Amino acid sequence: MNFTQTPYFVLSAYFDSRGFKHVYALPILLLYLLIVSSNVLLIVVICVNRSLHEPMYLFLCSLFVNELYGSTGLFPLLLVQVLSDSHTVSAPFCFLQIFCLYSYGNTEFLNLAIMSYDRYLSICHPLHYTSNLTYRKVAVFIAAMWLPSFLVNFLSLSLIVPLQLCGNTINKVYCDISSVVRLACSDTSLNNIYGLVVSVVMIFAPLILILYTYMKIFRVCFSGSKETRQKAVSTCTPHLASLLNFSFGACFEILQSRFDMNKVPNIVRILLSLYFLTCPPLFNPLIYGLKLSNIRAKCKNLISNRSS
Repeated sequence: MNFTQTPYFVLSAYFDSRGFKHVYALPILLLYLLIVSSNVLLIVVICVNRSLHEPMYLFLCSLFVNELYGSTGLFPLLLVQVLSDSHTVSAPFCFLQIFCLYSYGNTEFLNLAIMSYDRYLSICHPLHYTSNLTYRKVAVFIAAMWLPSFLVNFLSLSLIVPLQLCGNTINKVYCDISSVVRLACSDTSLNNIYGLVVSVVMIFAPLILILYTYMKIFRVCFSGSKETRQKAVSTCTPHLASLLNFSFGACFEILQSRFDMNKVPNIVRILLSLYFLTCPPLFNPLIYGLKLSNIRAKCKNLISNRSS
């Protein structure tokens, strides 16, 4: 890949913080440390406790690993840019960030879709749950979350890097595909077609699976016993909360990349564009750590053992 044509990009969405840049950097650093510590804690809890080596918790572990991956693709550069006066990023690092953030988003949605299938089997076919989700099948599902996301975004980069660019200014606080494609002087029809196909496949395929599984779950809940409804509520509420939390931010990011959002105030666009990269990694460990009693109990035991 040849980056000599555009050696760097300018991230123009940052405003002049003057003497307050350290004040702005502190909450960003604290937020990143909180995200890292909470996700690492739950990953360790799931890995060291054999009683949690069940499909649901293994899918959760994959989710928390992805939260760390996506946060690390955003926050270090965000901190550097807030503390910097130039707000430039080298072309190789910009394309690396694009790969990380987009593969994070794709993996997150696929993970949530497979978790909905896990909840469907647990509630609708509890007697066949372990036979339907063996460790080998769980490994295949986890590979299906990560490998397509990496492959799709590697192909996206291979189409973006050769483009002839007429500028190097990106009106965001991080690098993204749509902003780079808008800078192109050369033909971008192949990029647009590929982006549309990938969006349809990576969004609608998981969405159909999610809708199908929850239709089945709701049907069982309405026709089942009170105990079945209580089990469905307790197991599906955290998943629905994390799904809605991620979908809100992702939908705005898709709209912002496809349509002109200049009428929206810049600070609002910045905050909403950061939503799906910051809120899911922050809230998912809290949602699952507080709602699921097994994880909550193991966390308490781990913390109490360390303190003693």
